[in-house]
Amino acid sequence: MTDEGGQPRRRRWPAFALLGVALLLAVLGVVFRNDLQQTALDPKAPFQIYTPPPAPDYARRASWALMPNRPTQPTAIEPAVDVFFVSPTVFDGGRDWNAPIGDAKADKLFREVMAPNYAGPFVRVGRIFAPRYRQASLYSLLTLREDAREARRFAYGDVAKAFQRYLATYNGGRPFILVGVEQGGLLASRLLREEVSARPEVRARLVAAYLVDTVTPADDPPAAPCETRRQTGCLAAWARVAENRIDAPERLLGRALVWNNRGELENLGGRPAVCVNPILGRASDETAPARLHLGGANATGLEWDARPAFLARQVSARCQGGVLRVSQPKSSSLRPSGSWAARRRAPGYNLFYADLESDAKTRVQAMAAATPRP
Repeated sequence: MTDEGGQPRRRRWPAFALLGVALLLAVLGVVFRNDLQQTALDPKAPFQIYTPPPAPDYARRASWALMPNRPTQPTAIEPAVDVFFVSPTVFDGGRDWNAPIGDAKADKLFREVMAPNYAGPFVRVGRIFAPRYRQASLYSLLTLREDAREARRFAYGDVAKAFQRYLATYNGGRPFILVGVEQGGLLASRLLREEVSARPEVRARLVAAYLVDTVTPADDPPAAPCETRRQTGCLAAWARVAENRIDAPERLLGRALVWNNRGELENLGGRPAVCVNPILGRASDETAPARLHLGGANATGLEWDARPAFLARQVSARCQGGVLRVSQPKSSSLRPSGSWAARRRAPGYNLFYADLESDAKTRVQAMAAATPRP
């Protein structure tokens, strides 16, 4: 048989079959895209037989992503406070469970995205020290495998050594702020417990600890959660979810890992979590309306010490069930965007940039007012 153009109909079947296969592969690619991308980042080798990258030497400036020009000799025009900043994830993964020090792509992401958005709020508050560390890869944050826990435990070793070096060599008895974001928040929470709260002479100099997008157990926090804006030595921690995501809190807390008293990572397991509202500056289930929001900022790509334009009154926020429920920002520049990997890292904007800057300044002033002058 032939069609109206005189061509045998059977010749069309191979073309239809190929088209069908192509469409099927396209659909499967969309459906399983996340799994395929995640699989590509899997180091494959178990952590137990993995050879980590060489360790950083925190006596060398190259092992610090951010450090003052004269770290041991602060000048009179510099702030009287230090900030120890633990970076969020900037290393996607691949063959490595933990990031090599000096990875070009990771350093670029830190410099252009993470530093201006998350260390930026503290530039005018204190001298910033941010160690490079062999951080667990993005892949390790997407799985609950024991290998992934080992990678994060390994990363803590670097951060602890950097903090010990900072205290011994650079701090000089100055007040300090501890800041950690996402994976950095998890590591900073253990620093807070083992290197700060357990040492009275260090704890007395803590202005505050900010653990951004970090799940922290409320029944055994590493420091007392902040209850007032002028309280010092306290913990401001929260894990953020979109207000309209009904099941997000359960999924977030259900997968959350926290440190136990043996230095091991375990599931939160239904325990309550700390939630300090960054707009209010205190642990409260009160709703912070958008009119109190001092401002978010998208500082991605700005020079390190440039001050971004603040977008005020963008979001409301309230603590509920151990998570911070945040309304959708009015500006599209404060909404998730980018690649699959980018959407799983700390975003390239800070919803509470101005709120954090103001909160930290207030607590620094409170500590200064309470410290007897010589």
